[in-house]
Amino acid sequence: MQEAPGRPRFSIRLAVAIILGNLLWLAPFVAGIAVLLPARLEMVAPDQKVQAIATLAMAGSVVALIANIVFGALSDRTRSRFGKRTPWMVLGSVATAASLYALSVVTSVTGLVVVWCVFQFFLNAIVAPLIAIIPDRVPEQLRGTFSAVYGIGSTLGAGAAGILASRFVTDPSTGLMVFGTAILFAGPVVALIAPDRSTADEPRAPLDRETLLRNFSFPRRGARDFYLALVGKLLFVLAMYSITGYQLYILTDHFGLAPAAAGVMIATIATIQTVGSLVAGTAAGPLSDRLGRRKAPVVGAALLLAVALMVPFLWQDSAAMIVFAVLGLGLAFGVFNSVDQALNYKVLPDPTTAAKDLGILNMANTGGQILGPVVMSVAVISLGGYRAGFIISAGIAVLSAITISLVRSTR
Repeated sequence: MQEAPGRPRFSIRLAVAIILGNLLWLAPFVAGIAVLLPARLEMVAPDQKVQAIATLAMAGSVVALIANIVFGALSDRTRSRFGKRTPWMVLGSVATAASLYALSVVTSVTGLVVVWCVFQFFLNAIVAPLIAIIPDRVPEQLRGTFSAVYGIGSTLGAGAAGILASRFVTDPSTGLMVFGTAILFAGPVVALIAPDRSTADEPRAPLDRETLLRNFSFPRRGARDFYLALVGKLLFVLAMYSITGYQLYILTDHFGLAPAAAGVMIATIATIQTVGSLVAGTAAGPLSDRLGRRKAPVVGAALLLAVALMVPFLWQDSAAMIVFAVLGLGLAFGVFNSVDQALNYKVLPDPTTAAKDLGILNMANTGGQILGPVVMSVAVISLGGYRAGFIISAGIAVLSAITISLVRSTR
């Protein structure tokens, strides 16, 4: 049957490449920050573990900020027969794999922080170019659907991280080596399944002062909605990862589960997140395309996350984390992950710096995942425990909804 005139073609190869590429970088990152690094710190420095997680978060967020801009800008300007995204994704895959192997043998808090920062730096050589593939190669009418495709990769990656990392709670060094091998394939898989066209003959703007400012700095003109989307995303991810970044300690120290039981619970939560996010996200992206709405679903997801975060605050039982997983990690995260990326494409101030600007927006993902544990750390150390962390995180999710609702360039 002939395709309807004017209807853009959906590329299955590109969709598969984006799903696998996203899964292969995100699973090692989430496994590292949520389970394997906390478990390593439990062994290396149990008396410093809460403060050490916060230190890792702060140092990593600074490095990620710089790396997102650097690799996004370099990717935008790269001219090669392999395209402008592939060379950086391959470099990032090799360097991050080496970093995770190194984390498996480091035996000091300082060493863990330094090597984690190296990992964070080169991780963005994969992430910034990968996100830019969608505006590079996908027409506007399909970007909601491809945002859902990207979200499927994120969901599978986060789910795989929880399910597989939970098996290495008592042997995090082996887990880091396993996930290091996985991330080694992230860039090469994308390049092999959906190779980019050559950019060797494309002109490149001269590297003068104005070009440097445009390519290696934050957007300065027509960027109001860009920054609202950035802050809204950061708040959403921060609210969610303030819980997931500490889930091992929440289950053991707050709800009193034994480590083995906590491992089983983490695997259950990850399974719920994977299935729920896949169902919600797969439906939300195409529906967003059909309705032409990007903002409303994202705002709704942030409010639902706030409700989910109140459940473990009000219900003092480990089963509350299952409800949080269904409402927050499943439904809310699934819708947000599916539609928010399409909203991001609408607020880009300059298409010629797409990878750099999307890298800055993705900094909200990375930064939220890293800074989330800082929020919980402050709550545990200074505000009386994990219950305070739940209610603070719920308030942050509400602020996310308010911020995103102020975006004007899309409905």
